[in-house]
Amino acid sequence: MYAGLDVAAVVGSMSFLYAVVQSDFYNGLPIAGQALTVAPLQILTGFAMWCTWCIGHDAGHGTVSKSTKFGKGINRIVGEITHSMICLTPFVPWALSHKKHHLNHNHLEKDFSHQWYIREEAGDLHPLIKASYYIRMVFFPFLYFIYLFTGIPDGGHVLFYGRMWEGESMKDKLDGALSVAVSVATAGTLWHNMGTSDFAVVCMAPWTVMGFWLFMVTYLQHHSDDGKLYTDDTFTFEKGAFETVDRDYGELVNKLSHHMMDGHVIHHLFFTKVPHYRLHAATQALQKGMKERGQDHLYKQIDTPDYTQEIVKQYYNNWFYVNEKNVVRE
Repeated sequence: MYAGLDVAAVVGSMSFLYAVVQSDFYNGLPIAGQALTVAPLQILTGFAMWCTWCIGHDAGHGTVSKSTKFGKGINRIVGEITHSMICLTPFVPWALSHKKHHLNHNHLEKDFSHQWYIREEAGDLHPLIKASYYIRMVFFPFLYFIYLFTGIPDGGHVLFYGRMWEGESMKDKLDGALSVAVSVATAGTLWHNMGTSDFAVVCMAPWTVMGFWLFMVTYLQHHSDDGKLYTDDTFTFEKGAFETVDRDYGELVNKLSHHMMDGHVIHHLFFTKVPHYRLHAATQALQKGMKERGQDHLYKQIDTPDYTQEIVKQYYNNWFYVNEKNVVRE
């Protein structure tokens, strides 16, 4: 049901956006007027794509369907539709790197999806990494594209190289290549039928909005002033999970985003067990249980109603740096 509603929202909003772009009214406007006319629809479509992306995220964890007989197939189909097609994110490669993130969350060197640099060691970084810090705001709108296509920091999700593919079999790579083929075929079909200009306005601009939501949510879930990172000597799965942060973006945004933001701690604790539609109730149970046991100090929750301003501030001030004092080495 959730997947169907979200896909319908994407198809409906994108179809309306395309109809506007094809209209005589739109084509009679100057470029600035065209941009202002479609911007609200691009933002709306991009948000609908983000909500759909959350469903594919669940499929990658195998929680869309827990059926012992049909669950694997259902999760794969839902994942290919929501991620590979709707969100142009190859499902199998993304699920692979994301699983490795969950198994190594907040590990200084082994975490996936996040790269961590010690602030006090900034002078020792490679010149290209130093340069990327100084122009970090130029890359800001395109970070999801960079992540998928350049393989920074996990490895390629379209071309298979880098650490995420180390030890993976040829069968796994061929399986991942099928997801890439679905994404490429979808993008190619839309591009061919729409033309470059309309494809950019109707598809890629909303995709960039979706990528902004994904980066913002992911970054803020794993960054806080007192957040800790662990090494081989100190890391445990549970310690890493409790360094993630639940953030409240407001009731409506939380619900539409399937509680991806305000149910993240419980998700990291039980990422293969709790589907998105149980995250809110499970989080409430977690909070209650930890309070009863005097462990509520371990749980992190931050109200973040000004989320767009917060991500710009945090990314500008901190980038991917972490202070040495936040690294638990012994």
